[in-house]
Amino acid sequence: MAATFTYPATIPTATVAAANRSKSAVTLTLPIHIPKSFPLKTLNPVRFALTTKPKFSLKSSAAASDHSLTGDATTSGLPSCAASFQTLKSRLRSGETLYGIFLLSFSPTLAEIAGLAGYDFAVVDMEHGPGGISDALDCLRALAATRTPAILRLPESSPAWAKKALDLGPQGIMFPTIDSPKDAKKAVSYCRFPPAGIRGTAHTVVRASDYGIDEGYLSNYEEGLLIMCQVESTEGAKKAEEIAAVDGVDCIQMGPLDLSASMGYLWDPGHKKVRETLRAAERGVLSTTGGGGGAYLAGFAMPHDRPEDMRARGYRMVSGAVDVGLFRSAAVEDVRRFKISLVDGDDDDEKEQDKDADEKYWSE
Repeated sequence: MAATFTYPATIPTATVAAANRSKSAVTLTLPIHIPKSFPLKTLNPVRFALTTKPKFSLKSSAAASDHSLTGDATTSGLPSCAASFQTLKSRLRSGETLYGIFLLSFSPTLAEIAGLAGYDFAVVDMEHGPGGISDALDCLRALAATRTPAILRLPESSPAWAKKALDLGPQGIMFPTIDSPKDAKKAVSYCRFPPAGIRGTAHTVVRASDYGIDEGYLSNYEEGLLIMCQVESTEGAKKAEEIAAVDGVDCIQMGPLDLSASMGYLWDPGHKKVRETLRAAERGVLSTTGGGGGAYLAGFAMPHDRPEDMRARGYRMVSGAVDVGLFRSAAVEDVRRFKISLVDGDDDDEKEQDKDADEKYWSE
C-alpha cells in the first residue's frame, strides 16, 4: 500500500482498515499539529556566541564545544538551553590564556575524562597518534559531551586531510611543518570555500553544519574556526614573524622537539642554541599582534620550560600534557611503588623473624 502523509486533517480509522484489506493506494492525513513557523535548525555554540551566562558550569571558565549546548538561561526569546558560548578565538581575543592537552590514544574515554578535568581545549593528534578521521570523530563526540573544544592536528598539510577534518566540525585545525608564508597561505586556503579558498564542500550533509540543519553555517564557519600553523624547523623559526602575519592564521604552534631535531640536538631540546632560536621565533610572532592583527603564540610545555614560564613569555595557548604520557607516568609509578613495598615487606618480615627468634631464645 502506497501512502502519503500530509497535515493537519484527520482520516477515519475505518478508511485505513478498508484500504489495508483492498491493498489499494490511499492518502493518509494524520493529526500532526506542528506550527508552520517551527524552525528546522539548532543553535550551534561554535558559531553563535550568546551573552547570557548559564546557571551552572562544570568548568572554572566558560568554553564552547563542538555541537553541544549547556546551561538553562534564556536570552532574546531563545530556548532555555541556549547559554553563554565562547569560541577559542573569542576567548583569546578577550585576553585569556588557555591550557590544553594532546590526545594520542584516540580513546573516547580518556578524551571524556580530559574534558571533565577542565582543560580549556584538547588536541586530537592525527600526526603522531595511531588514529584517523573515524577515530577522531569518536573523540570529538566525547569532548562535545563535556563542552570542551576540540582541535584536530593533521598528519600532513594537504587539502584532502584538511577537508575531511573540517567536515567533522572541530573548533580548531592544526597544520604541521609550516616553513614559509607560502605554506601558511596554502593552509588557510584549505580551510576556506571558493572563491576565498579551495576547500571542497558538502556542507549540506556533514557534521560541521549539523548535517545541514545549521542554516547559518556558511555565514559563520570562518569566524568559529581557529587556524593553527606549526613552526617546528630552523627554516620555519627564521620566518615565524612572516608566517604569523599571514591573513587567516590565528595561532603559531611552536614545536620544540622537531626544532631541536632540525638543529642537530634531537636528544637535547633544552640546548642553549635551541632555546635561543625558539626565543627569537617567539619574539617574531609576538611582534605581529601589536596592531590587533597577527597570530597568537601557542606551544608545548617541556621539563625545562614550564607552563607558567611560557605564559610569562607571552604564550596564549599552552599544552601541558599528553594523555599517553600521563597514563605512562601513572602506571610506571604504580608498579614502582608496589615493587618497593615488596622489598620493604621482605625486610619487615626478616626483622620480625629475628625479633621472634630473639624472644624465643631469651625466653628459654
